[in-house]
Amino acid sequence: MASPPVVFNEAINLQQMGVPETSIKLGLTSMSSAKWIVAVEPSQLTLVDLVNGAQVTRRPMKAEAAIMNPEVNVLALRSATTIQLFNLDTKQKVKSHQLAAVPRFWKWVNAKTIVIVTDTNVMHWDYETQAAPAVVFDRHANLASSQIINYQVSADGNWCLIGGIAPGEAGKVNGNMQLYSVEKKVSQVLQGHAGAFTTIKIAGREDAQLLVFHDRKHGQAENKIFIMEVGRKEGAPMRLPPAPMPVPAEAANDFPVSLTHDTQSDVAFLLSKMGFLYMIDVHTGKFLYRARIGNETVFTTCASGGTVYGITVRTGKVLRFQLNSQAVVPFIVNTLRDSQFAISIAGRLNLPGAENLYTQEFERIISTGDVVAAAKLVASGGNSLRTPATIQRFQQIPAEPGKPQPVFQYFSTLLESGKLNEYESIELAKPVLQQGRPQLMERWLKDDKLTCSEQLGDLIMPVDAGMALSVYLRCECHAKAIQCFVQRGEYDKIVPYSSSVGYKMDYSAMLNQLLFSNPAGALDLAKGLVSAEGGPLIDIRATAEAFLSSNRIQETTAFLLEALKDNDPNHGYLQTKVLEINLAGGFPQVADAIMQQGLLTHYDRPHIGKMCEKAAMWQRAAEHYTDINDIKRVFKNSHQMSPEFVVSFFSKLNKEQSLMLIKDMLSRGPANVQVCVEVAKKYHEELGGKDLIEIFESHKATEGLYYFLGSIVNFSEDPIVHFKYIQSSCMLGQFKEAERVCRDSTIYDPEQVKNYLKDARLPDPRPLIHVCDRYDFVDELTEYLYQNSLLQYIEVYVTKVSPGKTPQVVGKLFDLGSNEDFVKRILMAVGSACPVDEMVEIAETRNRLRMLQQWLEARVATGSTEPGTHNALGKIYITLNKDPKAFLLNNMFYDPKVLGPYCESLDPSLAFVAYKKGAGECDDDLIKVAHGHGLYRDLAKYLVERQDLDLWAKVLNKDEDSAESSERRQLIDQVVEWALPESNSADEVSCTVKAFMAADLPGELISLLERIVLQGSDFSDNRNLQNLLILTAIRADPARVAGYIDEIDNFDAKDIALICVSESHMLYEEAFAIYTKFSKPEFTADKDDQLEMQVLAIGVLVDYLKELDRAKTYAQQCDEKAVWSKLGKAQLEENMPADAIESFINAKDPSEYVTVCAKANEAEIWTELIPYLKMARQTIQENMLDTEIIYCFAKVNDLTELEIFVNGPNVANIQSIGDRCFSEGLYQAAKILFININNNSKLALCHIHLEEYREAVAAATKANNVSTWKQVCFACLRATEFRLAGICGLEVIKYPDHLDEVVTYYSDLGHFGHLVSLFEQGLGLEDAHIGIFTELGVLYTKHVPEKVMEHCKVFFSKINVSKVVKACERARLFQPAVYLYMTDKQHDNAVKVMMERAPAYNHDLFLDAVNKVRNQEIIYKSIGFYITTHPTKFTRLMEVLEETADHSRVVNQLRRTGDFALQLAQPYLKNVQKNNLSPVNEALNELYIEDEDYEALRKSIDDYKNFNMIELASKLSTHELLEFRRISAYVYRCNKKWKLSIELSKKDRMYKDAIDTANESEDADIIETLLRFFCETSEKECFCATLYTCFSHISPDVALELGWLNGYHNFVMPYFIQNMRQTHLRIKALEERTAPPKEEDNQDAVAGTYATLGGLGNGMLMLENGGMGGGMGMPAPTGYGGAPDMSGFGVSQMPPGQMPMPGMPPMNGGMMPSM
Repeated sequence: MASPPVVFNEAINLQQMGVPETSIKLGLTSMSSAKWIVAVEPSQLTLVDLVNGAQVTRRPMKAEAAIMNPEVNVLALRSATTIQLFNLDTKQKVKSHQLAAVPRFWKWVNAKTIVIVTDTNVMHWDYETQAAPAVVFDRHANLASSQIINYQVSADGNWCLIGGIAPGEAGKVNGNMQLYSVEKKVSQVLQGHAGAFTTIKIAGREDAQLLVFHDRKHGQAENKIFIMEVGRKEGAPMRLPPAPMPVPAEAANDFPVSLTHDTQSDVAFLLSKMGFLYMIDVHTGKFLYRARIGNETVFTTCASGGTVYGITVRTGKVLRFQLNSQAVVPFIVNTLRDSQFAISIAGRLNLPGAENLYTQEFERIISTGDVVAAAKLVASGGNSLRTPATIQRFQQIPAEPGKPQPVFQYFSTLLESGKLNEYESIELAKPVLQQGRPQLMERWLKDDKLTCSEQLGDLIMPVDAGMALSVYLRCECHAKAIQCFVQRGEYDKIVPYSSSVGYKMDYSAMLNQLLFSNPAGALDLAKGLVSAEGGPLIDIRATAEAFLSSNRIQETTAFLLEALKDNDPNHGYLQTKVLEINLAGGFPQVADAIMQQGLLTHYDRPHIGKMCEKAAMWQRAAEHYTDINDIKRVFKNSHQMSPEFVVSFFSKLNKEQSLMLIKDMLSRGPANVQVCVEVAKKYHEELGGKDLIEIFESHKATEGLYYFLGSIVNFSEDPIVHFKYIQSSCMLGQFKEAERVCRDSTIYDPEQVKNYLKDARLPDPRPLIHVCDRYDFVDELTEYLYQNSLLQYIEVYVTKVSPGKTPQVVGKLFDLGSNEDFVKRILMAVGSACPVDEMVEIAETRNRLRMLQQWLEARVATGSTEPGTHNALGKIYITLNKDPKAFLLNNMFYDPKVLGPYCESLDPSLAFVAYKKGAGECDDDLIKVAHGHGLYRDLAKYLVERQDLDLWAKVLNKDEDSAESSERRQLIDQVVEWALPESNSADEVSCTVKAFMAADLPGELISLLERIVLQGSDFSDNRNLQNLLILTAIRADPARVAGYIDEIDNFDAKDIALICVSESHMLYEEAFAIYTKFSKPEFTADKDDQLEMQVLAIGVLVDYLKELDRAKTYAQQCDEKAVWSKLGKAQLEENMPADAIESFINAKDPSEYVTVCAKANEAEIWTELIPYLKMARQTIQENMLDTEIIYCFAKVNDLTELEIFVNGPNVANIQSIGDRCFSEGLYQAAKILFININNNSKLALCHIHLEEYREAVAAATKANNVSTWKQVCFACLRATEFRLAGICGLEVIKYPDHLDEVVTYYSDLGHFGHLVSLFEQGLGLEDAHIGIFTELGVLYTKHVPEKVMEHCKVFFSKINVSKVVKACERARLFQPAVYLYMTDKQHDNAVKVMMERAPAYNHDLFLDAVNKVRNQEIIYKSIGFYITTHPTKFTRLMEVLEETADHSRVVNQLRRTGDFALQLAQPYLKNVQKNNLSPVNEALNELYIEDEDYEALRKSIDDYKNFNMIELASKLSTHELLEFRRISAYVYRCNKKWKLSIELSKKDRMYKDAIDTANESEDADIIETLLRFFCETSEKECFCATLYTCFSHISPDVALELGWLNGYHNFVMPYFIQNMRQTHLRIKALEERTAPPKEEDNQDAVAGTYATLGGLGNGMLMLENGGMGGGMGMPAPTGYGGAPDMSGFGVSQMPPGQMPMPGMPPMNGGMMPSM
């Protein structure tokens, strides 16, 4: 069966993340995009961040709904009609709005807009602005009763689609949608359930905006999908025929709930209520797939990046749907049988699997001659047909007359659909360039229609180098790109490009070639090389020398500036040179510009300074000098320097140098004074103001000092600066400046300045006036002015400068004996500006107060209210006895605290009047005067009138320990006898009474109040006094309270009663009497007030007296509902629920129904409670009332009334009361309740407890809940109802999480056979899962082992292998375990089991498994296993493990096992020796030695040399067999141990071996030693053979010596003959080689030599890496008219190993070093 074209799985589960089931539904959980899921819980918000691994964040926010912006982290919250937006990143509130109506639907339609749907209209709210939601359109009448579940907006914002559902006929759900055009403002009603807007790409035209929607007319069963284009203004819109939906028969009433479009595949995913998924191709309108993905409804969806997400209601599964690109085409071909559809979708999405279809279709179309259709097929078919063969097919087709060639039509079609590949681009470029139309190539390259390659660039290069460069750059052909740069003259781009792509080349050769041919290009290239990333690519000094040797000063300067821009200290010499060549070469302005920019700072500054001085560049010279003498010399020309430079130059000097230079400049005359002043202004802080002042003074530059100090005096804090400025100002006659500084400055020494100004005797004393005024030298100033007859300045001073100092001036004038008229004139001139208090004090101390009377009266006449003025005037009037009492009574501005004490010594009554005028501020003084002089009556009257309790307390209170004073008694008598009776103010009386109360005078107070209130007076009916009388009695004599209550009627009853019942008094009977009295009509007319008094009265009885029987009697007398209610609450508090219920019924008060129900339940008086609840239900519709009455019916077992009540209208919480009855064992009542609410789960449990098992199964069937099935199953099992238990068990085992519980329960009861039968039946379930098959396999291992293997083989793909394997191992069923391991590809475990359990071993199976294990250790354990248990099969095992085993480790393992193991493994070792491993070679060599197989050993050594050869040779050197010793000598020889090999061969007389070894060594000493050995042993033949064999390595003198000494003339003669021949031939060849050449040949050689000196490689610029070896040196300059060499770089040395070329002199400093 073909794989489905969709892959869907569960990404996450919201319930597992803690989101409650009740919150996972439409309206509470939203998913606007694939970034966030937002769930609204009762007390918080849950945010799931899908981008960061489904991280859960919970925020304590309460809202009715919440939605997250699809792009940014902005959360929208809604509560009722309020909507708020919050930015979660900034944690700020963005905006909010209050709607006029409750929204029925809302969502983010895009990143900036929220749609809000109300009952009447649809609004859009822009998130990015502060505007309110705007109404877009009104809802159509057809959608009035629909529940809105969807809203969509087109990409251009001109179309809106709103959708909803409403109940229909026959249990169906109708869908209504409204399509609205924003531009035309018209609507169209559609009958369907879901729709969406999307945009697709269509070849040959602009993108199409489509509306895809479902259509089902009301009352009809046919479902269709419509796809049509909306919003197209030009041309016919796209419209596909409606496609019928393949709705399955069992889903006739099903309807779509969402339609989501995947923009990557242009496939629409439609999800239905019953969990069906439909996939529609939007381009063709064909249905791609249909399947049921689950039983839950997906209530919200969104698409992102080729994936569609959805959330299921209640369960919270977040499903993910993706197109299965590998299976789409095979599914369409094999299942849908639609090849054209497969070709269409494969070409559009570039899907695999359609290659054969494309090939067949292409051949069919080509055969018909339709070139255009064939080209379009290739273009739409991905890369399957984009091959050279296809191009050849089109090229072979003959062109029709009047039409372009087929291949051009093919290329044109490909260009319209996309980009050409490399081969197609080349094939198209060839004819286009041949036709001379490069502009086409340029346009295609610009539109990225061609694939660039080196070959394509080579084709374009002859036509357009710029276009070729673009191609080379795109295809990263670096060498060709650089050639293009050179050809185009873009040398500055070569180095950046080479560095960016990491391309290396020989820059020296290129620079040498460009220097003479194109200096500007050479400069650009040199700049690029020296500023390349990673450091310069050329030698800076040598390159600069090359430029300078060509007298290219400008180029040299430009290059060095670029090279030295980093200002490296190591380049100081080059920095000096670049300035020197310009200063000496006639370009001082260039050097000046360089120094002005400050780019170079490490050159030789003194040297450059001297050159600047020679060039008359005085400022630059000064900048470079550091010696003060040099600076002084340069500054002789300071008149030619700009003043700004001179001033700024001083910043580079230290203090001593600056002062010396200033002195030097001032000594040259006044011309430099101005600039010196500017210097002093700027650097006075560094140079010190004092030193500068001394310099200016020493040169008598007073004016300069004045201007210098004037610029700094406002900021300086040096006193000497301020003093000197004042001094210089005075010397220059600048008195206003002196006055300003004296007035404003706070820095100068006032004593110093005062003395100077006094000594100077300036014509204008104003500076001195300001100094003396500021620093309080008023007396000295007055004396100075008075003595110098400057009286007018005294008057000016006190009137204009400092009027506040007038008292001091007047006092000094008094002391100086000044005329009183002058003083009075001054005072009158100053007037009110003179401080009164100080003036009065000075006058009093000098006994001149009366002199001020005129001045004081003048101040009063002007309206002065100053206390000091009036105090002084009062003192004068009192002293003169000028009607003082009238003054004290009428004047409002004097201070009683001043005049009071002043009057005490003169007249105490005047003092009392003054203190009384103080309005309480002088009460203490007043009391003291009254007591001291017996003024008690005045004091009593004053106290009564003041009404001040604190003041009363001062005179009435006495200390606890002290006796009553006579003053206090006299005062009380005056108050009682005279002051209070005369008062007509009730407030005065009341305050006095309160004062007496506070003073604890109850006896006097009661007597006073009785006389006022009870004995008849103006205040007898005064409410306050009556209240005071009762309150006083309550406090002082409670026994009188009852009598007062009966006698008086005009008091505050409620307040008095509250005081009576307070804890401090507890007069409960008196309070009850007050409430009872005032509840009567004659005292309280208002009915409500009477009722309130009755309630308060019974409150006293129940709350304070606790007499409930008396209260019940009182309630019966009143018979008022409020009274009964108050009594009921009290009875309820006293735990008398029955009496309380009766009282509440009489009161018809259900307000306390919660407490009544609780108390009644505690007392179990349900019969009495029922009437109360019925009464309460008449006025209150509350859930608790109906719930409690049901509970009461259940408790009294009145099931008939219970059923009638439940079936009638009620608001009871049936579920909770049903649970309550169930928990208390009232199963019959609970059954009635659960039947009423269709709670079949709990109903089933009730049937279980009532032993109604069949009914329990029926209820569980309706509930269809796993927990219910499980409980019913277990109950039936306990009751041995196995058939019913089996029915329930089948439903339980559908859920994997409950399998273990079922198995455990069955097993605990011992019903194993029924358990196995149950799971065997479960295999046939439609939705049987892996757990059923797995658990059955486990049960078989325990109870039916013979069925285990068959079960594993049949259902292997459906079982949990690990769990079944463990069960098999526990049951010791190892063969099934091995089978499962092998089938599950757990080869490691399979091998372990077979090694550990002998019955499980199978050789073929073992070999198959061991070669596939992952753990390498198992391989070596299996090797050991075979060696010990199956040695005969070891070789076969190693053949299998040859590619995977570590043979070195195997050999070590065999060695540890024993020698027999190596012998056993010899075939294996021979087989793996080809790997040439040292342990294998050594093991085999040992076996060959042990077997004395020298031939095999010799062959092994020759073929495989990877072993310790020296150790083997040493071991074999003492072997008893000759051949093995020869092998030892051979091994020594192979390892160049020549002497050991020869010695061993000589011992065994194997001379041929020794001679061959000596010849191979090529060591003359070894050969000579062997020759001497042969001479010593008289082995003449061997001596001769050695000379022959080692001929080329033997010195003739050795051979001659040995032959002569031993008489071997005949044996040595062949050697000498051969030696003479060889010598002759060598001399002849040398003569021929050194003979002079013929003349013609010599000329040809010279010509060839000159031909190679061109340096440009036949005119071509060589760009290959290292193309010129060590680099081509530039020829030395031939001289420039005898001009001296200005480079200064010296002569470079010839690099070692480099020879000058023939005909060329040695290179000098102009040579470029090789790169």
